[in-house]
Amino acid sequence: MGEERLDAMLAMERESTSRRALSLERQIEELADQQSLTTHDDEHDPEGVTIAYQRAQLQGLLAGARAELDAIDRALERLRAGTYGTCTRCGGEIARQRLVALPATSTCIDCARHAMSTRTPRGRW
Repeated sequence: MGEERLDAMLAMERESTSRRALSLERQIEELADQQSLTTHDDEHDPEGVTIAYQRAQLQGLLAGARAELDAIDRALERLRAGTYGTCTRCGGEIARQRLVALPATSTCIDCARHAMSTRTPRGRW
């Protein structure tokens, strides 16, 4: 893939992720506004999830989107430095298919598998 095409792909990914983060921020604000307008004790409401649960869920999604933005920014830096597509762990080449599927990835599939196998306790799903 050419550098211009990679730059455009990462820019599109960044724009999409930025829109998702902004949407999540708005949802969190709307939830806070909704909570301020009610005196309802949702912590003991048998009818559904609590506002606190919804807020925590949205905040978790927002944290993920922000982490994704950081990863995309690091990928753009690697592209400008000429190291995009090179695994940051072993120095090997990252497969084109992996870069298409995960444009912000910084590791080859072998290093990613190794990292996952050392983080996940055996016998647990």
